[in-house]
Amino acid sequence: MTPFRSCFAAILLVAAAPLAAQDLSPAETAKVDSTVTDTLAKSGVPSASIAIVRGGRVVYAKAYGKQAETGTTRDDAPYQIASISKQFTAAAVLLLQRDGKLSLDDTVAKYLPDISGGDTITLRQLLSHTAGLQDYWPQDYSFKAMATPVTPQQIVDRWAKKPLDFTPGTQWQYSNTGYVVAGMIVEKVSGQPLLDFLQARIFKPLGIKASDQDLAIGPGFPQGYGRAALGPVRPVTPAAHGWLYAAGELSMSAKSLALWDVARLDRTVLTPEDWAAQETPVKLADGTTNGYGLGVFSGSASGHRFIEHSGEAVGFLSENIVYPDDKAAIVVLTNSWSNEAFKVLSQKLSGIVLTPAAPDPADTAALAQVRQVFDQVRGGTLDRSRLTENANFYFNATTLGDYRTSLAPLGTPRSFAQMGKTRLRGGFVNRVYRVEFPTITLVISTYAEPGENGKIEQFLVAPTQQ
Repeated sequence: MTPFRSCFAAILLVAAAPLAAQDLSPAETAKVDSTVTDTLAKSGVPSASIAIVRGGRVVYAKAYGKQAETGTTRDDAPYQIASISKQFTAAAVLLLQRDGKLSLDDTVAKYLPDISGGDTITLRQLLSHTAGLQDYWPQDYSFKAMATPVTPQQIVDRWAKKPLDFTPGTQWQYSNTGYVVAGMIVEKVSGQPLLDFLQARIFKPLGIKASDQDLAIGPGFPQGYGRAALGPVRPVTPAAHGWLYAAGELSMSAKSLALWDVARLDRTVLTPEDWAAQETPVKLADGTTNGYGLGVFSGSASGHRFIEHSGEAVGFLSENIVYPDDKAAIVVLTNSWSNEAFKVLSQKLSGIVLTPAAPDPADTAALAQVRQVFDQVRGGTLDRSRLTENANFYFNATTLGDYRTSLAPLGTPRSFAQMGKTRLRGGFVNRVYRVEFPTITLVISTYAEPGENGKIEQFLVAPTQQ
């Protein structure tokens, strides 16, 4: 797995040994502390907040490092959990179905007009990323429009009224757009803002403190950070109000998220049938599935079942993994979106195995192009005619300077290869590369327009932990 959201669905999670129903021992606590501290020091990620569930209860919750430029580090500080929020939006739909106010098999057109394919897309397809609606934020950086506030309706008007990327139910493609549509339906059916509905039906009953991530900014809240290639770690500017909404609007502490994991283990708040519905992978028309249910991935590795989702907000990366049969869960929240420290910490606690895919001819051609662009940015030059408007916006003078000054001293890579599978996202082709030098290993996350001469939409470089 890379530090970028686009690769999360390709992760194979391998659980650790079953956890006993007991508190962490002093030796275990010391190991957790040293693991987090060492990982932050090596990665340059300013802070991490973690929570551990063992034996069906929260047994450990602690924050480490620098959460912001000023203030103290607090264990209860609310980090932006981004797409981990999707399982809460899906839970809201399940609760409304239980109330008899809607059905997962209802079509979108029953509630919202003018959505492309709305008369054939079901609510189940929205929540399982099989609707065919184009994703409005496949990039791992803030694109130009994100500097301006937006409403859910404006997102729908711009992205959910485009032609569908595929016939509903025939493919899987991660789509934040689908969750914006789902959130609007929750509000229309319930007669409440989505966050108010979640507060009343889920957060207050469980003792979870959650807020709108757009409001979890400024003094007293964790600051998001980023890094251009191997340049300095810098505070980042949050997206303008409204850009995550039902696709990732929540901010909470690691312990609060762990309380939700305990509810999943105990089958409370939702009925056992609804929990099972969320965790059951949705099958495509051809009978296949990638393990995604309604807001979560489900699977099994090394004999252990897992329920998992990651999240990315501007300046934040997070991971939440639940092991139902072991009555255990791991929460890792970090305030940087340019490093895979969150993944490394998850590896230390529960193990993660990557499964690379063999490249096809198109991948081979793309590899040559990516290598050429990599050499250009190392030299401080860039053929901007090969970049989209958004990519040109990203590569401003400061960013390009950081790329040149941090990458040029590394010399010639000893290996440069694609890792993981090529996939479609938001109308772009996503590929990730591993670049090895004698002293460091880098990861490059790319998006490009389809076709042999498609322009590059994203070209992000970050270090990886070995």
